[in-house]
Amino acid sequence: AEFPFAAQRSYTPPPASVDELSSLLHKLKLSRVVVVQPSVYGSDNSCTLDGMRRLGDRARGVAVIDDATGDAALQEMHQAGIRGARVNLETAGETDLQAARRNLAAAVDRVAPLGWHVQVYTRLSVIAGIADEAAKLPVPVVFDHFGGAQAGGGVDQPGFAALLGLIGAGHAYVKISAAYRSSEKAPAYGDVGPLARALIEANPDRILWGTDWPHPHAATPGAPLEELSPFYDVDDGLALNQLALWAPSAAIRRKILADNPARLYDFGPL
Repeated sequence: AEFPFAAQRSYTPPPASVDELSSLLHKLKLSRVVVVQPSVYGSDNSCTLDGMRRLGDRARGVAVIDDATGDAALQEMHQAGIRGARVNLETAGETDLQAARRNLAAAVDRVAPLGWHVQVYTRLSVIAGIADEAAKLPVPVVFDHFGGAQAGGGVDQPGFAALLGLIGAGHAYVKISAAYRSSEKAPAYGDVGPLARALIEANPDRILWGTDWPHPHAATPGAPLEELSPFYDVDDGLALNQLALWAPSAAIRRKILADNPARLYDFGPL
C-alpha cells in the first residue's frame, strides 16, 4: 500500500480517496475542508499531508504526533497547513484521568510554540475530570463529536454541564459532528438536537461543524484485524441540513460554518 496502516491500529477501513472527498465538498457546496489524521495511521501523517497537498489551499489539517515527532517535522507540517494535534483518548478506551492529563499536557507543550490547537476525542466523564486543566491551557482545545455526549442522556447527563461550562466561558470549542456516534436514530439522528442547541446557546463562537467523512466504523468484536470495517452509511447533505434546525439564525450558522473555523484553522477571511 502507498500509505500502510499502523500495526497497532484498532480497525481496518476501506479506501477513501481525495477525489471522493472533493466530490462531496462540491455536492455540499463547501469551499474549505479540514482533514483530521485517523487513528489507523498512528503518528505517520503522510497520507493526511498528501491529501492536503492535493486539495490545495482550501485544506487545513490536524495531525497526530508523538515523542518521536521532531521539531523540524512539526515545522514542515505547519508549512503544509497543519494547525492542530489530535489527542485520541476514545479509540483506545483511555479513561484514566492521569493519563489523559499527561497526554494533553505533552501535546500542548509541542504545539503551543506553533500556535496550534489540541483536538481531543474522548467522553464526557473525562472532559469533566480534566475541565480545570482544560480551562487554563495556553492553546485552544477542541472536543470532538458533541464531547462524546449521547442523545439518549439528554442535556442533564453527567458531564454535559462541564462541557457547557468550558464552551460558555470560551475555554474550549466543540464539534457538533458525527451525530451517528451520539444517536442510533438514523438517518437524521434528530434526537441530538437538544444537545446541539444547548451547546450553540452556550457560546456560538465556540461551535464547529463537520461531516466526519468517510465515517469510520470500529471493528466487529472478535473479527480479525485485516477484515475491513465498512463505513457508516451517512447522508452528509441531510446532516448539514440539520444545522438549520439547531441554529435557525443565518448569522449564527455563518459563525459555525465559516467564521469559527476560519479563525481556528488559520484560513483567513472568506
